[in-house]
Amino acid sequence: MGFDIPEPFVWDDSFKVFYDNLDDEHRTLFKAVFECAKDPSSGSALANLVSVTGNHFKDEEGMMKAKSYGSFGAHKKAHDDFLGQISGLKAPLDSATLHFAKDWLVNHIKGIDFNYKGTL
Repeated sequence: MGFDIPEPFVWDDSFKVFYDNLDDEHRTLFKAVFECAKDPSSGSALANLVSVTGNHFKDEEGMMKAKSYGSFGAHKKAHDDFLGQISGLKAPLDSATLHFAKDWLVNHIKGIDFNYKGTL
């Protein structure tokens, strides 16, 4: 993918999609990935990441369905693929897995979520 991963790994205004609930959930996702990176051996941090990711995807997809968002199918597939990957993980997480999660989140928001700005 193509967007730079911020260091430290924290949400900032460059990630705004301009829906307060989704921006708040994106902040929560950043925090969850950050907590996994801070303590890769924490099973509870990983469980939290999986939980907040699933909840966020459900909310975002609900908004898309309500507005008959044209790219819903491809967007949902990206969500399902990522959630499937992180749901199968076990702690401790290695650095490659943590990099993947950070990279996926950054590039998903800026490369895919940004497409729905102003349409939901």
